Amino acid sequence: MHRRAIALFTPTIKDMMEVARLADEAGFDSVWNGEFFNRNGLVTLAAVAQATKRTKIATGIAYAYMRNPVLNATGAMDLDELSDGRMILGLGSGTKSMNEGWYGQPFEPRSAAKMKECVALIRKVWASHKGMGVKFEGQFYRINIPAFVRPYALRDRIPLYLAAVQKGMLRAAGEVADGLVGHPLYSRKFIAEYIKPNLEVGAKRAGRTVKDLDITTLLITSMSHNREQALRDAKNQIAFYASVKSYEEILNLHGWEKQKFSIWEHFKTFNLPKMSEAVTDDMVEQIAVAGTPDECREQLKKWDELINLPILYTPTAGVRADRVMENHRLIVETFAQ
Repeated sequence: MHRRAIALFTPTIKDMMEVARLADEAGFDSVWNGEFFNRNGLVTLAAVAQATKRTKIATGIAYAYMRNPVLNATGAMDLDELSDGRMILGLGSGTKSMNEGWYGQPFEPRSAAKMKECVALIRKVWASHKGMGVKFEGQFYRINIPAFVRPYALRDRIPLYLAAVQKGMLRAAGEVADGLVGHPLYSRKFIAEYIKPNLEVGAKRAGRTVKDLDITTLLITSMSHNREQALRDAKNQIAFYASVKSYEEILNLHGWEKQKFSIWEHFKTFNLPKMSEAVTDDMVEQIAVAGTPDECREQLKKWDELINLPILYTPTAGVRADRVMENHRLIVETFAQ
């Protein structure tokens, strides 16, 4: 039986807890939340931990650089304790504009190197819970906590996944991560021709192969009994992400330059309906799962040979709150194990 996960991008935290509980009862492998400038991923995941009993809980993603690695490490330990050992820490760098504009943090151009050091420091904190202290002298981080101890920590090592789109970060993920959190704009072609080869390069550095990684992706899943509604919502979400120039390599691989430039032009005035009009049906077919529940069940099969775990992700950009919740519930009902 294939593993299935769900992303908890709900209107409220109570909604998040409700969907997590339903997914837990329905046999989902894991539930994943994220964070943005208006929501803290670690705090909300604590609520999810309390609402679930069996399913793994995961950040998809938490920001790696906006928090110090020690805070991400101990936050993950807190969540692991709250969930009785069900935590997965998914980390991402965020874009340059997010780091600088949202949080006032300088963005390191050697981001992949910084991420590898960040991962090493987080794992050192986890491994030091028996009272060895934490001393770390790196290029980007220097930490000295002589009295660090956490005697009731559940694990020496919590699974750590990295988000990546660019070549350097993909290779870093292949080298040091337990898994990959794929971006919602990933297409099947991009995974096959760009993601996996670059993960493999990184994996070889560590003496392993890409098969040693748990490859997941936040897969836009737009589900409605009204097929046209599902397609509109999917196009909105694709347009939202395609407006970020850092991700243009995905669009370029397919020859979607015309669509890209149209989306960028209308993004200048934040005109989401016009941005969405530029998204073609073949873009939806390659990037998303969209349609009626039966159609989505069939479409998802196309992804099974490419990734280990689809994290089914309800569109939220330009979508009403009631539709967002309807979509979450349909995902749980359709893919219950």
